[in-house]
Amino acid sequence: MSALAIAATAFVLIFPIELPDKTFIATLVLATRYKPLAVWVGVTAAFLVQTVVACTLGGLLAHLPRTPVEVVAGLLFLVGAIILWRGAAHAEAEEAETEHEFAAKARAGVHGWRAVGASFLVLFVAEWGDLSQLLTAGLVVRYNAPVPVGIGAFLALATVSALGAVLGRTLLKRIRLGTLHRVGAGLCLLMFGLTALQVAGVDLIA
Repeated sequence: MSALAIAATAFVLIFPIELPDKTFIATLVLATRYKPLAVWVGVTAAFLVQTVVACTLGGLLAHLPRTPVEVVAGLLFLVGAIILWRGAAHAEAEEAETEHEFAAKARAGVHGWRAVGASFLVLFVAEWGDLSQLLTAGLVVRYNAPVPVGIGAFLALATVSALGAVLGRTLLKRIRLGTLHRVGAGLCLLMFGLTALQVAGVDLIA
């Protein structure tokens, strides 16, 4: 695959996975406390660090014996599909809990760079070990292309954070989080199937 196609694949996979995630809700809540631009800058910076960590880990794993590493990558996609599918039924209830959780963490009366820093810290902790980070590492392992995967994943995360900061409440009224969970689960299952075929020696993507 070309670098552009790999970046597009990463974007298409990570975007619907991150949109119903707790970090989207956290961004929405932070944007009610601070200026949306400050929130977006802080959150995006946190996503950038997390993406670099995920791609670095995936890049290191990609240098190990190929077949076992591909099996691990496939299992990551499968686990992601299961987690997302099981979480679909409780997505709306978990949304309310997540809003309450992050509302307690966001301090009122913070402005400027302090708001950027607060947003960075809240999202950095929330995103550590998150499903999107694990799947980003899995994509790096599958394609052995850390830079294109990193660019695609980061753009997806930055887009989600922008939507959360500016249109979060409106989107939640129009889109069912359970549906987004199921879409993400389907994409993860597709990546699992493609990776399994690759392990079997049948790679459908050149």
